[in-house]
Amino acid sequence: MSYFDMASAAPLHPVARQALLAALDDGWADPARLYREGRRARVLLDAAREAAAEAVGCRPDELVFTPSGTRALHSAVAGATAGRRRTGRHLVVSAVEHSAVLHAAEPYDTVQVGVDRTGRVDPAAFAAALRPDTALACLQSANHEVGTVQPVEEVAAACRAAGVPLLVDAAQSLAWGAPPDGWSLLAGSAHKWGGPSGVGLLAVRKGTRYAPQEPADERESGRAPGSLSLPAVVAAAASLRAVRDAAAAEAARLGALVERIRTRVARTVPDVEVVGHDRLRLPHLVTFSCLYVDGEALLTALDLAGFSVSSGSSCTSSTLTPSHVLKAMGVLSEGNVRVSLPPGTAEEDVERFLAVLPGVVAEVRAQLGAPTAGSAGSAGAAGDSAGSAADAGSTEPGAGLLVDSLGKLCPIPVIELAKVIGQVPVGGLVTVLSDDEAARLDIPAWCQMRGQEYVGVRPAERGAAYVVRRRG
Repeated sequence: MSYFDMASAAPLHPVARQALLAALDDGWADPARLYREGRRARVLLDAAREAAAEAVGCRPDELVFTPSGTRALHSAVAGATAGRRRTGRHLVVSAVEHSAVLHAAEPYDTVQVGVDRTGRVDPAAFAAALRPDTALACLQSANHEVGTVQPVEEVAAACRAAGVPLLVDAAQSLAWGAPPDGWSLLAGSAHKWGGPSGVGLLAVRKGTRYAPQEPADERESGRAPGSLSLPAVVAAAASLRAVRDAAAAEAARLGALVERIRTRVARTVPDVEVVGHDRLRLPHLVTFSCLYVDGEALLTALDLAGFSVSSGSSCTSSTLTPSHVLKAMGVLSEGNVRVSLPPGTAEEDVERFLAVLPGVVAEVRAQLGAPTAGSAGSAGAAGDSAGSAADAGSTEPGAGLLVDSLGKLCPIPVIELAKVIGQVPVGGLVTVLSDDEAARLDIPAWCQMRGQEYVGVRPAERGAAYVVRRRG
């Protein structure tokens, strides 16, 4: 079995395992106590804090450990906005932030800065969103779904000029290096770099106004109430130092493997879109989306083939809502696959994945009755597709064909569109009725990939009506 989902959680690093076992013997006492066992535990905690602070690029007294990365982000948003409550309640965040940041920002007057098709924010647009009443700005160091690295340094400079503190979510990038300086608050999560789950970190620069919102507690400078698992903290710090020591070599090695995946997937899998920035990205992560593929079926088939991968497709989610990251980028969401290689991934495992993937995609497409590569959108496909799309028929004069996909989930609306596009003459229209939220992303993306014109969308009695003009 090949585990390719480091972006969700990295396997426990051997150094973390060793440190965890050792700390279970020496770090079980309360580090606040003055007796021998407490002093021994305190030494371990201080050493862990110093190691983590060195990796982050801050002073030890600026960093606290939290029960999770999510808690660190929630605390950072609440504490920073409370500390600047006289300034205002306006927040600026990127549209592709982790959901923990977006949820924490919901009670405030929040502006989301959009991203381009690669998932990267424009520093000028971010700077333009800052206002005199902006209490906090939030920008991730690198995206958790597509790996795109954000222009933290440029945004930090704009925030500094405006007098606005910047919170950086560095969960995905800390294994590869500290983010550029200029941030005011920074959060991370140990299970993203091979530490144990249940440990996060929060760094707050000296001089940053910060008012903890949890009940007062003497632990962790009052910013993380309750007792932490000291052995887990020690293991988290030890593994961060270990992965950072090997980061340069692993980044080069995994980066070459990821580039191989990006190139071969685009060449060997028909109708696929590789998403994210082609250069400014994390070295271990690649994401691609396949037309006419059910995401859940694809991930299940890959799992049976021995590969553990992740997805941002709405058809793999219990909410049936497309990933907010893919939505903000405006890219295809159906059949989405995220591959994130942990350190030590073998070349032969990647080769095996690349050998298996085309057949798995073809099998899933066949099960859904999807058009074969090159057939969709051509006049010659009309004979094969005639009558295959549910309830396809003429509407009022000049309106072309109507495809009723109401009640059907991705990728069925796009498959039915592809099957009937050849039935209308060049310049003719096809209208797809759909109440699936993913169609709002996937139909425009299909048009761009297949060389058709996306005319637009309008409200319908149920769902929405998506209009497409045939171009060839």
